[in-house]
Amino acid sequence: MGGSPSPGRLLILAGDPEQARTAAGVASEAGLEPEIAADLTGLLGLLGRGPAAVTLVSLAAPGMEEPLVRRLGGEPRTGGLVLSAPGITLDRALLAEEVGALALLREPLEAEPFAERLRAVVDEGTQVVVPPAGGGDPDRPRLLGSGPAMATVFEGIARVARTPSTVLITGESGTGKEVVAQALHWASDRRARPFVAVNCAAIPEHLLESELFGHERGAFTGAVASRTGRFERAQGGTLFLDEIGDMSLVLQAKILRVLEERRLERVGGERALDLDVRLVAATHQPLRERTREGRFREDLFYRLAVVELALPPLRERGDDLRELTLHFLGIFGERYGRPVQGITEQALERLAAHTWPGNVRELRNVLDRAVLMASDGVVRAGDLRLGAGAPTAAPRSGPEAGAYPVSLSLAEVEAEHIRRVLDSVGGHMGRAAEGLGIHRNTLTRKVQEYGLQPRGEQA
Repeated sequence: MGGSPSPGRLLILAGDPEQARTAAGVASEAGLEPEIAADLTGLLGLLGRGPAAVTLVSLAAPGMEEPLVRRLGGEPRTGGLVLSAPGITLDRALLAEEVGALALLREPLEAEPFAERLRAVVDEGTQVVVPPAGGGDPDRPRLLGSGPAMATVFEGIARVARTPSTVLITGESGTGKEVVAQALHWASDRRARPFVAVNCAAIPEHLLESELFGHERGAFTGAVASRTGRFERAQGGTLFLDEIGDMSLVLQAKILRVLEERRLERVGGERALDLDVRLVAATHQPLRERTREGRFREDLFYRLAVVELALPPLRERGDDLRELTLHFLGIFGERYGRPVQGITEQALERLAAHTWPGNVRELRNVLDRAVLMASDGVVRAGDLRLGAGAPTAAPRSGPEAGAYPVSLSLAEVEAEHIRRVLDSVGGHMGRAAEGLGIHRNTLTRKVQEYGLQPRGEQA
């Protein structure tokens, strides 16, 4: 649905004359020119004269059967389709959803609900067309951005991709470090071999060594069979160690030894295995500062940072935000079978005004939801929810000041509560996990999942 409706026309096929008069009055107040059709044939005739901004159709109108509603829903000249009915049933609600209607309003038609829907169309400015998803190599990592910040990253990838050098990718959470690692692998002469990723912060410390190096049967309690580690699985290819800054000093020493000797021993094993693996690591932690504090080995840091690629935060990427937005809308529209034809300029302006503490990951989550909320193939400002704690009313004081809007989903309440707890302890992950009553690794995973970036973030 959608297209590029000509401004001004609102077509009306009402169930009775009173509804037609109410709709026409609302349309005039909204600055639209109402055109009333006496019957279905008349409506099709009005559509034949050119596209409309909005079309109001009563399901109680004579001859208005389901196939005709579907036909109107798929007709670009219809513009934003608003349906009305004398009663809201499940079947009618499902039909409205399937045809991408802006709304299903109850009859007799009330002026204010209809006016609200019109404002959603009229007040949002022009639409920017969303290009269809797809095309190109499906296995190629998609790194988007045409601004100077990402140009530096692209040049760095091109310069080192075909070398065996280790690479350290730095940047805030959610900036796309794993996608850059995948791009390095894809552009290298190892692309036909495995790319293996490990999130060091998501695996409990006592299991991480076995996960990386593997173990032999009987190496420890519960080791009932031998296990191949991630290093071995990446043989000939690339091993990506994400959030390596969270790794213990003991395990850091073992990683350093593997890098220097190009050999490893499984936990509980006696035989060293030769390795041909390119290591790419990533972190949002300030590793130079952590080396000065003794929390990260200096020799490992310099071994990892033979080449360092620093990813810019989304707030510093300028017009890349629009390019990423259109890309994600196309992807999610295709994934959910709800093609998105456009996004309004007002919605784009709202996205541009956001600070994006969760970076590209947060943008993905916002647009994922927006595609599901868009009712007619057009994403509007009202379809966006920016940040789990985005205020929906004026700030309150008193005992209810910390309450959450009932419009938030359970996941959004959890994300906002985690953010508040982190802020209350200055971003200290250990104290926040203790206060929340969860393991630190669980907290780390949720922080990454929700794209949170607590103020004053600490280890």
